[in-house]
Amino acid sequence: MYQLTNIFVLFVLFVSFVDHGFFIMNPIRLIVGLGNPGREYETTRHNVGFWWLDELARRENISFKSEAKFHGLAARGQLNACEVALLKPQTFMNLSGRAVGAMVQFYKILPAEIMVVHDELDLQPGIARLKMGGSHGGHNGLKDIIAQLGTKDFWRLRLGIGHPGDRAEVVNYVLNDPRTDERELILDAMQQSLHVVPLIIEGKIEAAMLKLHTR
Repeated sequence: MYQLTNIFVLFVLFVSFVDHGFFIMNPIRLIVGLGNPGREYETTRHNVGFWWLDELARRENISFKSEAKFHGLAARGQLNACEVALLKPQTFMNLSGRAVGAMVQFYKILPAEIMVVHDELDLQPGIARLKMGGSHGGHNGLKDIIAQLGTKDFWRLRLGIGHPGDRAEVVNYVLNDPRTDERELILDAMQQSLHVVPLIIEGKIEAAMLKLHTR
C-alpha cells in the first residue's frame, strides 16, 4: 500500500519543465480499465472502462493475457516511446483494488503514475473528463482502489453514462446495457479521449485536459 502524504504527492507531481506552455508531470505508467468479468457484463454501462482499454490495445496492437499474480488481464507495450502497463481486473468491480495494488507493488508504480478509466454517473453520455484525486463518488471500483493504495491521488478518466434519476435504481442501471443512442454517445466520448492518450502518456495532462474538456 501507499501511504503518501500530501507533501509527497505534490513532490511526485513536481513540474520538471515547461514545454510549449504546458506543465510536464509524471508520465503515466499504468492504465487500468474497470469492469466486471464475464460475457453477461460485456456490454453493460459498468464496463465502459474495459471497452476503452480494449480499444486502446486494439489501436496499438497490444494483446492481453491472464496474469494470476495481478488478478486480471494484463499487457505491456510501448505508447509514444513510453513503457506502459495495461490492466483489466478480473476480480469483479468491488475488488478492483486487489489487482491494481498487486501490479503497483510489482512494478513500483507511484499513484500519480496511474490512470483509472471508469464509468461516471455524474456525467452525461458523450462526455469524458480527466481528473486527479477526489472521492470515489459511490463507485465501488474506485473505492477499493483507494483503500488498497491508501491514497485518492491518482488520475481518473471519467466516461459519462448518465444517471437513472433514482439512487435506488443505480445498481440495475449500471449493470444493464445503454440504449443505442447512449451507446453511440459513449463511443464518441471514448474516441475523443483516445485522441489525447499521447499527451497523457507523456505527462502533458494539462494539455490533454484542455483539449478534451473544451471540445
